[in-house]
Amino acid sequence: MSESAAPASSAHLVARVIDDGKASTRQFLVIALCVLFNMVDGFDITAMAIVASGVAADLDLSADRLGLTFSFALAGMMAGAMVLAPLSDIVGRRKLIIASLLLIGVSVMLTASATTLTEFIALRFVSGLGGGALLASQATLAAEYSPEKYRALAVTVVTAGYPAGAMMTSVIGGYVMPDYGWRGMFWFGGIMTLAMAVAAIVLLPESLKYLFERRPRNALGRVNKILTSLRKPGIDAMPRVEAGDAGSKRNLFGNMRLLLSEEHWKSTLILWATFFMCFGTLYFLMSWIPRLMEQSGFSAEAGRDAFFLFNLSAIIGVFALGFLATRWKLSSLVSSFLLLSSLSMVAFAAAPRNLDLLLAITFVIGFLQQGGFMGLYAVAAKLYPTSIRSTGIGWAIGLGRFGAVVGPAVAGHLIAAGLDMSMNYYLFAVPMAIGGILAWRTHVR
Repeated sequence: MSESAAPASSAHLVARVIDDGKASTRQFLVIALCVLFNMVDGFDITAMAIVASGVAADLDLSADRLGLTFSFALAGMMAGAMVLAPLSDIVGRRKLIIASLLLIGVSVMLTASATTLTEFIALRFVSGLGGGALLASQATLAAEYSPEKYRALAVTVVTAGYPAGAMMTSVIGGYVMPDYGWRGMFWFGGIMTLAMAVAAIVLLPESLKYLFERRPRNALGRVNKILTSLRKPGIDAMPRVEAGDAGSKRNLFGNMRLLLSEEHWKSTLILWATFFMCFGTLYFLMSWIPRLMEQSGFSAEAGRDAFFLFNLSAIIGVFALGFLATRWKLSSLVSSFLLLSSLSMVAFAAAPRNLDLLLAITFVIGFLQQGGFMGLYAVAAKLYPTSIRSTGIGWAIGLGRFGAVVGPAVAGHLIAAGLDMSMNYYLFAVPMAIGGILAWRTHVR
């Protein structure tokens, strides 16, 4: 069924298709696929925390050199988010998501065969490149297929896939590592990621907003195919693009410059600083929780349990924040979660060394910290217009991930110098508190 005339503008059409009326099965499928992609990405990137002891023993690595393996993957994610993710504003969300999944899958499988530290960190860097590009691109696609009222919820649900995948490393590690060791974990992750790449090729649509604004070859045919899958009427001609949304003439560097334009520079700098502070603390915990628990006298199983609870509670926290964001101001919720997580880290550091108590506090930290942190992706998605959305999210993640590179590396040197688990928690609670204060300044509904 085709309309007799094109809508007045692309913004009008997208609002009618995405924001008005009942969400279609296709929209739910896009969100579900992005969740699954984020899960395998979370598994691949954070598997290092579970296999750290085995890798250290096999490759004869000290704590500071082991810290490099964490940091190189995160450095790759930083580069991927800053350099590769913005390409989705140029070539399309779908193409970059598929390319990222293929890059991650192949490099993770090759990591299983690494025999030297150099090979290992080079492959972890490449995996990180794909992961950084994937996180920003799928958050953008999820936002663009979600009604405005539920956009923050959709983006936070998608980003919940990352801690869900991280949580699965603990579960799968218990089955895989006894028989296949740390190398088996990378084989498993690589195969699953390549399977997701096939699913993306078959099932994932391109962003409607991208097709309207960039006008690639056969854009009208692709738009009508998507509209049909969404059970919406087709159009006879491409609608005009409003001046404020047009991005077809802007190149990659133009998009980057626009982030620091008069309209966006204040919110951009605040967002970058917030991501930096939160990434530093989050990836200190994501990388070192199992190892720190072991060094504090607990068993390897207790370390895996702590890591599992940290990521299980994160999923609950992400859903809780996404639900609350449909009713209250997003930036205020994110700020509250992050500030309370900082206080919870102080409580953990001050608590007696009782395993049940420490596991309970770890659960609370994961709920607050990762719930609030994942909400930052929704903040970033709402701060920028469509034409620079992937660029904005990518650079926020990328520059923020410098904190993720610094955090685990600094922790590695502190641990090698003799600082115990409590002191590390005290120190890393500080940047999380600063991140909570900065998040409040973004003022996003």
